Amino acid sequence: MNSPSQPVQAPTLRPLARGEAPGKIILFGEHAVVYGRPAIAAPVQQVRARAEIWSANSCIVDAVDLNRQLAVAQAPAEDPLALIVRLTCERLQRPLPPWRIRVTSAIPLAAGLGSGAAISTAVVRAMLAGFNEQLENADVSALVYEVEKIHHGAPSGIDNTVVAYEQPVWFVRGQQPQPFAMAHPLHWLIADTGVVSPTRIAVGDVRRAWQQNPTRLEALFDAAGDIARQARTAIETGDATVLGSLMDENQRLLMEMGVSSPELERLIQAARDAGALGAKLSGAGRGGNMIALVQKDDVGRIRQALLAAGAVRVIATVAS
Repeated sequence: MNSPSQPVQAPTLRPLARGEAPGKIILFGEHAVVYGRPAIAAPVQQVRARAEIWSANSCIVDAVDLNRQLAVAQAPAEDPLALIVRLTCERLQRPLPPWRIRVTSAIPLAAGLGSGAAISTAVVRAMLAGFNEQLENADVSALVYEVEKIHHGAPSGIDNTVVAYEQPVWFVRGQQPQPFAMAHPLHWLIADTGVVSPTRIAVGDVRRAWQQNPTRLEALFDAAGDIARQARTAIETGDATVLGSLMDENQRLLMEMGVSSPELERLIQAARDAGALGAKLSGAGRGGNMIALVQKDDVGRIRQALLAAGAVRVIATVAS
């Protein structure tokens, strides 16, 4: 029996299972990757999506950050949260479970950091743990890719790949992704313009430009592919100076594709002026995030320069 001075402690409630996944940045090759050219991407472990599974009477997804709850069985076919649950159950040959799947994310939406892919991957990971099942990274990536079609219209597959594998990858659409090693850790700053830019819109605009003038756009995609190949060599040999110059070249091509913006260019210039080795937009563009390659000792100074230039947040990350 407990004495009066020792109050009874309520039991700690714990979810049945958990899953999580990181954000991502595209280092080289965005947009061109949709047209078969190579791209390089890396996970961003500092921002993550998480899913928890709790017992319930039916299958429910609780999207906390969106203040939204939906019953999976009644949700529209194109709802991304419901779709990833259904696809996972189909892949595992399981009925919809009596779970409340609670989803949270620290990854900004529509900012080029792979929020949609990370949320879907976190849900798959949590469901696998809840069912006591396992899937290969390639299988998880394939499930998430189906949901990416809703988010992006014609996705390249790079977001779901790098998020599912959680390591830097060399990616060519239709080919097996190649995780690869970096000679040295690379320090990056990711600065958010605060401008929401849905990937589907920018990707669609580039496609229309390609349809109207395929010769010009194909030349830009070829050049971006060449830069990605040179960048891989620079990463594998540890030549950060060359890598920074290649970022600047890639940004020029992205501007010619029409996917930059004044907000992005202001932050890119601020990073360069403060001593970044190179800087470019990352992701779809038209807003969202830019990235800067920096020396370790310069992280604090360049971060302050980006904030002073209008960045709403700056994330420091190390790719290795």
